[in-house]
Amino acid sequence: MEADGSETTRPLLVLASSSPRRRELLARLNVAPTRIASPDIDENPRKGEVPRAYALRMAQEKARAVKAETGEIVIAGDTTVALGRRILDKAETDEDVRAMLGKLAGRRHRVFASVAVVDAEGREKSRLSETIVTFKNLSEAEIEAYVASGEGLGKAGGYAIQGLAEALIRALSGSHSGVIGLPLYETRALLRWAGYPLG
Repeated sequence: MEADGSETTRPLLVLASSSPRRRELLARLNVAPTRIASPDIDENPRKGEVPRAYALRMAQEKARAVKAETGEIVIAGDTTVALGRRILDKAETDEDVRAMLGKLAGRRHRVFASVAVVDAEGREKSRLSETIVTFKNLSEAEIEAYVASGEGLGKAGGYAIQGLAEALIRALSGSHSGVIGLPLYETRALLRWAGYPLG
């Protein structure tokens, strides 16, 4: 509260993403974007680009692609699933989900979750989290049951950790929220840096 008893006005926040998961994750920080804007960028990896660099570049380019109005802070994120140096795309079909789960079953893979913030003065800062995820050995029946659920469609790596896939994951080391779509520890730090008041 201000000295005169009025509430402190928070800066305007633009989320450069149409992902409902990212809105839900921001809500865990008691943050609600005042505007949603879907950035239009080329999301194809560059030749020889490693997953870590790709994830960071994606968040930065998404944040830069959204035109901010006076006083607005822009936040963007990216989640990249990688098996070794190979970036796993979003699953567009059931066959994509089936193939990706077949590759991930019984193995460790990495999820790089990046977040970029452009403050009201136009300054930019970004951070990256790295999480190691290990799936259990999956039977053909387990893979088919997951494919039939439909929740892997549109997801990087062909699975959603916040859904049925969580019961198929044997171990996780890193940021659970990052695997969902936005690393909250890094996000909180960057919002505070940008002058967005948080508890």
